[in-house]
Amino acid sequence: MTILLNPGPVVLSERVRQALLKPDLCHREQEFIKLQNKIKTDLLNIYQLPEEQWTSIVFTGSGTSAMEGMITSLVPSHGKVLIIENGVYGERLSYIAKTHNIEHVILHHEWGEEIDLTKLESELLCNRQLSHIAVVHHETTTGRLNDIDAIAELSNKHGRIPLLLDAVSSFGAEEIKFKEWNIAACAATANKCLHGVPGTSFVISNREAITQMSATPARTLYLDLVTYMKLQDSNSTPFTQSIQTFYALAEALDELNDAGGWRKRQKQYWQRMDIVRNGLLELNMKASLERNETSCVLNSFLLPEGISYEELHDKLKNAGFIIYAGQGGFAKSLFRISCMGDISNNDLERFIEEMKKIVQ
Repeated sequence: MTILLNPGPVVLSERVRQALLKPDLCHREQEFIKLQNKIKTDLLNIYQLPEEQWTSIVFTGSGTSAMEGMITSLVPSHGKVLIIENGVYGERLSYIAKTHNIEHVILHHEWGEEIDLTKLESELLCNRQLSHIAVVHHETTTGRLNDIDAIAELSNKHGRIPLLLDAVSSFGAEEIKFKEWNIAACAATANKCLHGVPGTSFVISNREAITQMSATPARTLYLDLVTYMKLQDSNSTPFTQSIQTFYALAEALDELNDAGGWRKRQKQYWQRMDIVRNGLLELNMKASLERNETSCVLNSFLLPEGISYEELHDKLKNAGFIIYAGQGGFAKSLFRISCMGDISNNDLERFIEEMKKIVQ
């Protein structure tokens, strides 16, 4: 079996794989509505969010569709969003805003940099009419886990500006403080920390934030979260959903709950990642960031001297492991490892042994 160490899709458990074989359904029948409602409730339960205050909006699409749905549906026509960039996915949030002509201001950092809180406060002071702040929680460009506590503290200090959080690579394995961080919405997907399959994504939103957008003309047809919430609340759905990926997500959510929830998953990920970090360090391959700066989900590492990414990738693939390249300017210097999915500590110990064969 090939072990996927890329940041999604993940190696599926057998029970999730078998869920894909459940009976075909029509998305207009009660059996599908029951499935959809279960997923919606289980997603909120991961972080113990009350349904009267929060909603989970589930739809067919990738993680980027959730990001786009969140930005286009939550920022009003008269609004202005401050977007914090320190990697590919922060820049993708900016591109979404630009594509839809949403007024925005960008606080740019180089990829992998820690967010400069002094510069952030300066932007908040200069832009008094901000309606939202958009930021990536776990920026998988480098593996940095951004300090949302500090960002939320400043947003609360300067008018309690609600956050739009890209949690695509953190939801289900990292702490998300929905109330303390004044989150209006967060975007996520099934095929990362939840261990589902690609094809289903979701936005967790404060109900009041969505309701306030009801009088605002929709910017998109397919990704209008106001319509999704209205119809899903009334036991319907606006479009044909990917039934099999819904089955897989429902099973993956049961599996997460059976395993002890997001805290246990976080602990398990760190156990795996420490095998990788410590093993590679012994081979003189350092992580690009300190342990306390990164997510448990993915870390990036310096390529071994004299070995290109392509050579490393191909040799590891022949041994049954898939790693991930650095992006952009990091393509020649970094590779990335994620420890999500149905993999074991033994798998990662074997990975380290294969790395030894390559670099020694």
